[in-house]
Amino acid sequence: MSGHPAGREAAVAVLVLPLVITLVVLSFAWPAGRTAPRDVPVGIVGTGAASQHAVEGLVHEKPGAFDFHLYPDQQAARSAIENRDVYGALAISAHDITVLTAPAASTSVAQLLGEVGQQLAERAAQQGAAGTRPSAKIHVTAVDVVPVAAEDPRGVVFSSAVFPLTICGILIGAFVSTARGLRRPWHRLLTLLVACAVAGLGAYLVAQGFLGALPHDHVATWAILSLVLISISTTAAGLVRLLGQAGLGLSAALMVFVGNPFSGAGSAPEMLPKGVDYVGQWLPPGAGAGLLRDTAYFDGNGGSGHLAVLALWSVCGFTAVMFGRRITGRAPGAKTGATASGASLSSLPTSGAASPDRPHAHAHAHAHARRSDDDY
Repeated sequence: MSGHPAGREAAVAVLVLPLVITLVVLSFAWPAGRTAPRDVPVGIVGTGAASQHAVEGLVHEKPGAFDFHLYPDQQAARSAIENRDVYGALAISAHDITVLTAPAASTSVAQLLGEVGQQLAERAAQQGAAGTRPSAKIHVTAVDVVPVAAEDPRGVVFSSAVFPLTICGILIGAFVSTARGLRRPWHRLLTLLVACAVAGLGAYLVAQGFLGALPHDHVATWAILSLVLISISTTAAGLVRLLGQAGLGLSAALMVFVGNPFSGAGSAPEMLPKGVDYVGQWLPPGAGAGLLRDTAYFDGNGGSGHLAVLALWSVCGFTAVMFGRRITGRAPGAKTGATASGASLSSLPTSGAASPDRPHAHAHAHAHARRSDDDY
């Protein structure tokens, strides 16, 4: 195969590319196709007989679906929802069921809890008809404790923003890391920070100013959008700094094909397959989506872990951009300059008249290598 480039290219087209496409389809389709509740934190109000029967029934019908937390009253359950301790709560009595939800945390989980409330009411009616419990009509009331914006009732604008932010962050990092005019590392970092801040402002103006999907804490929300872009773009630029063009492919694979489908932005991390939820929350797309929810709707409650993840990726990216070539010991321009100088020296005449020019040529080669190293 080494002597047949056409054979190598055909093998790549026939074997490698289909494998890559298969893995990409798997990374996006598998989490979406296996969406189901897994240890979703849910509150139960009261410890009466009705609540106990409801919990026992849910544990039997949906084992492992919910992680129940007991609260003495609805006010305590509301506080837990607002503090991001639970996604919602069920207040159950003998005659009514109140479903406390937070669509801003996850429209999917809010819809699921509404369905659970209806199922509990139907089961109670069936038990009453069978004579096992006193017959009574159960009223189900749904209360949105933390609703989404009225302009985005299903939360689709919010969930749809994660993927373009990921792509834009990689594009910014790729451009800044390969721009020939940005000769110094701090030039690259400053340009990257300003570009992410401006892009974050543009994303906010579209999401809120045009679509009205992020109605609270305007400055903080803009800052979070910018931080998400910074964490992704610095990672891309840092990997390019460390690995060259291979770093760009690695950053795209990590952020787009792993971080984005495993982020849980469209549902909730607890709705994804086990293990995937943790992976997604340790990558900028997942952490960014969680922090954006916490900031835009929950006054920052529950966002410290997500903020730490984004800060960690950003710091690592900054370090790689500033010191990547020193860490790897590579200076692409230096090698090219030395090779070119060596080639030009070999073509010089070997007569004595030409020999005085050799030290000057060597000095020029070293100076060119130093300038190239500074450029990177």
